[in-house]
Amino acid sequence: MKLSIVTTLYHSEKTINEFHSLISKEAKNLFNDNYEVIYVNDCSPDKSLEKSIAIFKKDKHAKIIDLSRNFGHHKAMMTGLNHARGEFIFLLDVDLEEDPRYLGSFFDQIKKEDCDVVYGKQKKRRGNWFENISGTLFWKFFQLISGLSSDVNPSTIRIMTRRYVDALILHKENDIFLYGIWAITGFVQKPHLIDKGTGSPTTYTFVKRIPLLLTSITSFSDQPLIAIFYIGLLILLISTIIILIILYNYFMHSVSIEGWTSQLASIWFFGGLIITFMGIIAIYLSKVFIETKNRPLTIIKKIYTSSKN
Repeated sequence: MKLSIVTTLYHSEKTINEFHSLISKEAKNLFNDNYEVIYVNDCSPDKSLEKSIAIFKKDKHAKIIDLSRNFGHHKAMMTGLNHARGEFIFLLDVDLEEDPRYLGSFFDQIKKEDCDVVYGKQKKRRGNWFENISGTLFWKFFQLISGLSSDVNPSTIRIMTRRYVDALILHKENDIFLYGIWAITGFVQKPHLIDKGTGSPTTYTFVKRIPLLLTSITSFSDQPLIAIFYIGLLILLISTIIILIILYNYFMHSVSIEGWTSQLASIWFFGGLIITFMGIIAIYLSKVFIETKNRPLTIIKKIYTSSKN
């Protein structure tokens, strides 16, 4: 198999037919019949599965992986990559926001520059000013706290070599953040400027970016745990200095500090700080708890594939 095209299905009934027509035409021009199109149905509540089965019945290149429930976009993509058999793997979403016809230019670049990954980089981030700013800050903060080098305008669409995908699927964590795993896997990765469509609203809204940021940080950085130690040390130092000043004023100048307001404020402040620190530690412990269960990334209900695929 020369090329594997991997995509996921979730609320995709409106775009899947056009997507398959465009990507199949592009793949056939480049690789003749030596390709496969893998659809991972992430328990889509609409008619995405029915439409993909109709495509499967007409096209021997189509392959459908039907998951037992909704596991999430990143886990569904990883499942598709685990089943891809091509020398090159082209990953993109089915919603047509990323034009399937980019396959040709992505393949030309990966051959010309002799790299292992060519990933899509948005020329301009889609959405309003708030989504642009929050999205940029998200990736900047992720880079800062994780120490990983990743683009601030990444996109799902990318073409990868077989050896890169083989290395990628070695990662077995359950709480998965693919953008971080793509970066941490290494190899030579090059950007490809793309124009992203605006046909549907972005799924990564500000509200969804908060838990995503939390997952990305706790999966790729221990800096919050280290910060707790240093913040605690700083508070201890400041508290010691304040106590020494109070004792000095009391014994040397007979001055005592009175007032319940300051004491109450201090209690609330340090109480909130302690609970926050405990929460951070609890998040890391919960991730350890989840990972030690060693549950499967996804559960496949059925695979639709032809004898030649």
